[in-house]
Amino acid sequence: MSQIELNSQDLFKPTVTDSKKREEISKPSLSFWQDAWLRVRKNKGAIVSLIMIVLLTIMALVGPYMSSHSFDKQNTAHSNLPPRIQGLENVHWLPFDGVRTFKNGKEVNLYEQKNIKDYYWFGTDSLGRDQFARVWKGTQISLYIAFLAALIDMVIGVTYGAISGYYGGRVDTFMQRIIEIIMGIPNLIVVILMILVLKPGILSITVALTITSWTSMARVVRGQILKLKSQEYVLASKTLGAGNAKIIFKHMLPNMFGVIIINAMFTIPNAIFFEAFLSFIGLGLQEPLASLGTLINSGFGNMHVFPEQMLFPAIIIAIIMVAFNLAADGLRDALDPKMRD
Repeated sequence: MSQIELNSQDLFKPTVTDSKKREEISKPSLSFWQDAWLRVRKNKGAIVSLIMIVLLTIMALVGPYMSSHSFDKQNTAHSNLPPRIQGLENVHWLPFDGVRTFKNGKEVNLYEQKNIKDYYWFGTDSLGRDQFARVWKGTQISLYIAFLAALIDMVIGVTYGAISGYYGGRVDTFMQRIIEIIMGIPNLIVVILMILVLKPGILSITVALTITSWTSMARVVRGQILKLKSQEYVLASKTLGAGNAKIIFKHMLPNMFGVIIINAMFTIPNAIFFEAFLSFIGLGLQEPLASLGTLINSGFGNMHVFPEQMLFPAIIIAIIMVAFNLAADGLRDALDPKMRD
């Protein structure tokens, strides 16, 4: 092929002849959050987990009121009943027919034996309290602890870390030594000290979380602030006379929303497990209140005889833990794709 043929204009005709159409954007522009949502939607595990979190939250709010029995009402005549659901009681291959199978293989319908007309969807405990209402009441308290820990992270941890990283120098050194002292004290010791000062219960756990749970978030935010404070837009804001608070909360923190949300999501299952552990060893909520940890603790002793008393709260807490972890993984990949590597 000759040089003349290579330089021919016929070989380099533009695909679009209209100059206005050449400058048009074929796809709509997306904001950061819209782009992140498109990536989240591709992660089926994260979507299913978010749906499960929403459903569990709704059930935690309305579940205790769906039953005709109160979560703290005792009726010893109805103690240790198996699950029984209206409409499913005649389906014998489902465990909701009110039949108890004993160790000798004998099957007895305790509802008919005791002439009980009520329906207990998850059965009852040793004091005759409705397990369905107690499980969802326990889920409500466990989610309260979880979201409280996330809120503490978002408020105290983010503010503390941002101030420490932005001002630096002696301020940063002093504030980091305080964090090191707090992190050096085990959470269990703090809870025990709170129980000595306060009564065992939701208040002591709340105070303990307020004291100790925000340190990891503060360190993460401090590291991000140290990277961002030398950026051009921060220097430009200083040049234009913006105050320190405005630079931190208006210009720097919005650029860290992804990291903050990810860390807050990972804090939630840790807080749920922490509360369940405290309740399981007897340092958590006290009767008649219930959390998933206390329900598992009370059902653990009767696991071989009445397995449903431990099974239902264990399933709920397992679903919550897995759902929040998968949702956090999905949000991490969507908000910061570089972290996938």
